[in-house]
Amino acid sequence: MAESVPSQTRLLVKLLVTNIVATAALGGLLVVAAGTWHWPQLWILGIEVTVINLGVHLWLLNENPALLAERLGSPRQPNQTAWDKVFMVFAIIGMPLWFVLPGFDRRWGWSTVPIWVQVVGAVLIAVSLLSMISVFRANSFAAPVVKVQAERGHSIADTGPYAYVRHPMYSGAIPFLIGMPLLLDSWYGLIGSAVTVVALGFRAVGEERLLTRELHGYPEYAARVRYRLVPGVW
Repeated sequence: MAESVPSQTRLLVKLLVTNIVATAALGGLLVVAAGTWHWPQLWILGIEVTVINLGVHLWLLNENPALLAERLGSPRQPNQTAWDKVFMVFAIIGMPLWFVLPGFDRRWGWSTVPIWVQVVGAVLIAVSLLSMISVFRANSFAAPVVKVQAERGHSIADTGPYAYVRHPMYSGAIPFLIGMPLLLDSWYGLIGSAVTVVALGFRAVGEERLLTRELHGYPEYAARVRYRLVPGVW
């Protein structure tokens, strides 16, 4: 039986609160790590991410409120795989640690990124966030946790970006992971980016094992679409 979807008003309130809390928490963490508010790149990052991310999800609220409700759900859910619950714990801990690196770099001046590379970083962030639209258009089951959504009639997505890679949400995250430390003037922040990309790769493999077992037609889809994250690479 399909689950009821909260009203658009409730979803809008939850979306706004989630964005405000996340932006304030991560921005505050960076400020504490850097020891200063006077960090133009941080303000640019905050405005860029808030505006684009909010815009994408307001679009989703209008186009597919059921998917937005799914994406605003808890990082721990009853039908989520046990290993993904552990993964999410490490992700919740690891994300702040990743953000601390550029902050410390700013505080102690470990590295300097050329202005033009910072601009490239900002562009990569925008591309990454906007790429979510194509994923959401193609896949109404793009949940933030690893599970099969039988209650929503889960089926395979094989159009749009899913025709080229099996995990386009993760692929789309890579430009953000690279762009964020570049915009924040920190080469050292790329260390956390590399670790996160590897972690996403492991998660993709685990997710595919679940889908192969429990989602009808997934083995055939995986045979058609050879690459997980990057076409021609992996």
